[in-house]
Amino acid sequence: MTTRDTMELREETIRAHYDAALVLLTGFDHAPRLAKPSVEAPQAERSPGIGTRPRFRSTTPGLVTRPTVRAGGVRLVERVEAQADGLLSPVQASGLHALRRALAIALAMGATFAEQTGLVELKKANLEGRLSDAKRAEFTELLAAEALVSLHVFANATAFLIAPHLGETSVEIGSVEEVLTDNALLALQGALWELDQDIALFGEDEPRLSATIAGFAEQLMAKVAARAETAPRVAGFAGASWRVEADSLTLSGFSPARAAKGSTLTMTFKKPNEVVGNHIAKYQALRLAKMLMAYDFDRKLNPFAEMGGFIFTFMGDGAPGTGKTTLIQMMAGLLNDYCKAAGYPFRYQNFSIDQIDSYQGKSGQNAKAFVTNVLDPAVIGFGTIDDIDQIAGKRGDRQSSAGQQEVTAVFMEAFAGANTVVRGNCTFGMFSNFPENVDDALRQRAGARFLVDGPQTREDYIDILALLMGKNHAIPLGAHELFAAQEIKRAVAASFEGHSRPHEPGLLAVWDKVSKDIGPLDTIAKIGGYLKAIQEADPRFTGRAIKNITDAVKVRAMDFELPDEWMENPDLFLFKAYDEKLAMIRCMTQKITVEMVIQEINRYADSEFRYADKSDEVAISNMIRDFGRQEEAKRRYLEGKG
Repeated sequence: MTTRDTMELREETIRAHYDAALVLLTGFDHAPRLAKPSVEAPQAERSPGIGTRPRFRSTTPGLVTRPTVRAGGVRLVERVEAQADGLLSPVQASGLHALRRALAIALAMGATFAEQTGLVELKKANLEGRLSDAKRAEFTELLAAEALVSLHVFANATAFLIAPHLGETSVEIGSVEEVLTDNALLALQGALWELDQDIALFGEDEPRLSATIAGFAEQLMAKVAARAETAPRVAGFAGASWRVEADSLTLSGFSPARAAKGSTLTMTFKKPNEVVGNHIAKYQALRLAKMLMAYDFDRKLNPFAEMGGFIFTFMGDGAPGTGKTTLIQMMAGLLNDYCKAAGYPFRYQNFSIDQIDSYQGKSGQNAKAFVTNVLDPAVIGFGTIDDIDQIAGKRGDRQSSAGQQEVTAVFMEAFAGANTVVRGNCTFGMFSNFPENVDDALRQRAGARFLVDGPQTREDYIDILALLMGKNHAIPLGAHELFAAQEIKRAVAASFEGHSRPHEPGLLAVWDKVSKDIGPLDTIAKIGGYLKAIQEADPRFTGRAIKNITDAVKVRAMDFELPDEWMENPDLFLFKAYDEKLAMIRCMTQKITVEMVIQEINRYADSEFRYADKSDEVAISNMIRDFGRQEEAKRRYLEGKG
């Protein structure tokens, strides 16, 4: 949808630059000024009609043909064609088409910028030799501004257009160096020269070709945007918005316009009834999946995020084999199905241990790329970090590698940093069998806690046995109503009720003392006194913990599940205007009660005491083992000396 303050970059204006864009891709000379060549330049052609290998060339009058290019020339079309086995593949052709289209858009935007700023008249005056000294500084600044605008639009459009052709392959190309700002044409030539170098180095096959083009575009965008922060004469472009309707591309100043990647999600999905036990975790995952679908792609905001009841990060912990992976498969499957019904792009990514790299800084780059992909406001995103205790290291822990420390720093900044913006289009789940080994500050950035404790009751164990046995048997079920215990609302109500009193012994002692001293916790003052008593028992129970608890309470205030019909028929809710969706959700909310607050305090504090107790036990066990080793070493030393 185009807003009223978004201008149109007309299609005929863009297509008028197709010939110039094709010339840039076909061949030009460039001597690098800032970057050093990594590969040899192509050899010169012997004549305009004879290339380095046989191929058909068009002789139709009016079409652009390849000019003679001396040694040092840049020939991107030929660079890509050299990878082909006689004919360009669809992926290679798509890459070249994306580059031509992006160049044409950049040239059109540069020309429009020049017209709006008066640069066209200054160029004409300069050519005619009548540019006054008073105007020369302005002319130079506007040329540099036009170069920055053209470069960023080229990179932005390239990244947007190539995104649907990307797979899971990624390429680390490093920083872009040949960023020239003398004028727009030279700037684009410098960028294409460096892209040609990168394709020669990294784009040896189709997946890596697309990944190289995308990686280069992202790096160029970042470099130009950083340069534009202090550049004069760019404010008019930075504060404006342009729409390229044919590509559904919106250029909003120096902000990236991202398209969904075209990778297909391959995963064994699970249905909710295949998750036995874990009632609260399952219920919250179900609700969170539907909350994500309320995201408004035009407003780039979710009504639940605006109301304060959105789960941006959560921690799922439990013993091995209790169902953490099944929970991930269930939530990813729900989101995948909902997005298919609505026609929304869905992106699932998992950050695993194999992305911890021995090269300094690479692990942090991998983590940053993971976060950026999931945060992409053009998609519904679900990011998971399984076994986060192995991936993110504790600060100050000598057992943690430099790569693990880098990952911890990136996740802490991304999940609750100064620049964190929660739009409500994505969520991050951290899962661990040993959450006590996760850095305290990173763990507290998990706004919600999902205790994944697996089957608990006799009914749960009967249900999971019947489920996993399948149908290839004739064993009678017996006196049992299959899956009745998994009826979500009844099970969840019982689970929440169970947190009216704490479970962990340490927290239970605090509860008993506070209840004895001040009586029932029925006012904000008394509840605040209980929170202070918890903090005195565990100094790690800080203001961030209170924020997480209040966020969980707000989620409970919206203790309703969006109807399945709204997911199956998007017109009923998903496709409505943002304000209408917000009003529909407000009508379904309920008042916060004392019981909700107490239950969420106990639920959160129980998890912190559980983590602390386990962490202390692990530390004590390690110290005992170390003392034993020292005693044994001393005994052997004395025996050897005697």
